[in-house]
Amino acid sequence: QVQVVESGGGSVQAGGSLRLSCVASGRTFRRYAMGWFRQAPGKEREFVGAISWSTGSTYYADSVKGRFTISGDNAKNTVYLQMNSLNAEDTGVYYCAATERLIGLTALVVWDCWGQGAQVTVSS
Repeated sequence: QVQVVESGGGSVQAGGSLRLSCVASGRTFRRYAMGWFRQAPGKEREFVGAISWSTGSTYYADSVKGRFTISGDNAKNTVYLQMNSLNAEDTGVYYCAATERLIGLTALVVWDCWGQGAQVTVSS
């Protein structure tokens, strides 16, 4: 079993940047893909992006391509979500998640464990 814990987030003005971190732990977590999701008030949780620990490949939702970057630090067991050019539509609770699968990553049911979430608020 893998455990993930997010940190970072906060409030920023439109056009600004924030970085979220997600620390993973567990005996076999390096077989996992790590992902980020977000949930805005009154909306469903949606896929933001993901990274494969084994290949380093990254995947992004169209809404964040070119603005968000996911990276991993193997030595620190940490995945980062760098968010640039933020706008009000990026506001929400951001969740880190882990899965052993590498297909169907945009679907919530694919992901096995979740962090507690980190609030990101972008003011216009």
